[in-house]
Amino acid sequence: MLKPGRQSDEYRGFLDQALADLALAQHAVFGLDELRELGVTARAVHHRVATGRLHRLHHAVYSLVPKELLKREGLYMAAVLACGPGAVLSHRSAAVLHQLRDWGSTRIEVTVPRRSARQHEGVKAHRSTTLTPADVTVVKNIPVTTVARTLFDLGEVVTGRQLERSFDQAEIAETLDLRGIQDQLARNPTRRGAKAVRHVLETHYIGTTPTENDFEDAFLALTRGLGLPDPKSQFYIDPGDGEPPIRADFAWPAQRLVVETDGRTTHGTKQAFEADRRRDQRLTAAGWKVIRTTWRQLKYRPRELAPLLLKLLGRASPNGHDSRVAAAGPTPARPHTPRAGGSTS
Repeated sequence: MLKPGRQSDEYRGFLDQALADLALAQHAVFGLDELRELGVTARAVHHRVATGRLHRLHHAVYSLVPKELLKREGLYMAAVLACGPGAVLSHRSAAVLHQLRDWGSTRIEVTVPRRSARQHEGVKAHRSTTLTPADVTVVKNIPVTTVARTLFDLGEVVTGRQLERSFDQAEIAETLDLRGIQDQLARNPTRRGAKAVRHVLETHYIGTTPTENDFEDAFLALTRGLGLPDPKSQFYIDPGDGEPPIRADFAWPAQRLVVETDGRTTHGTKQAFEADRRRDQRLTAAGWKVIRTTWRQLKYRPRELAPLLLKLLGRASPNGHDSRVAAAGPTPARPHTPRAGGSTS
């Protein structure tokens, strides 16, 4: 390595290339210790920050670009570096990195093998005395808890259905390690997550209900509250008309019933409107019933949807009503929404 005694053009060129190589490997992020190993002094770091050639993200953590331009992986790497040696991405953030579920904008979660004295903006640090090297892997050069440890940790911070959904996705992605899950249960039997994980293993047929969003989760909660059997989610149907198979949000094949949960984001365009009608026509011609529901109906008017599902699935009582629907109490009042031309999903 060239010595930084005099800031020659040769040395500056070497340093810039070394920083670029490190940034490429670490999503444009590095720690102060890594900069010092390259020969960058604390004074040089301050100068680069002052001139906009480095950007401070956390204490002793810097980036080549402003925080606003960093991708999610860069923010994850910065959080791990900020929490010090042994820190790893974990919980909901680890689930995102493992592609088990996208939780949206939440604080980045990191597990440290000790109590962290320093707080970092946008970072939630979990302390663990049971984290071992076997619980850690690397994804996209970011230290992160394994899928098994991530699922176990999720049991402490998410709902039961959200945990089911994460198990489903791990099974579909072929990353679910049941031996690893059992190892977590054996080593951490008294942790809060253990009960939630055991419940999933004992009651849920993993891989059968891989919903894609909270809307679909809410629909599944409704059907379970009515005592209906779980539908097949993301179910492919071949209408036998020579065209490509259709993926239904939910389906009960024995009753040839399909339910589509239509959100405005994905179903509100003209193209989606036309495509949905064509899908319905093909399914109807093949002998399927197609029901479409919206988030507004599911949230504010479930008593419209519940008896319909019970009737179509052969679960309604002789008088046309069902005690489970009545027990739900009065329908929540629909919020007033000014009409502005067009419906709201």
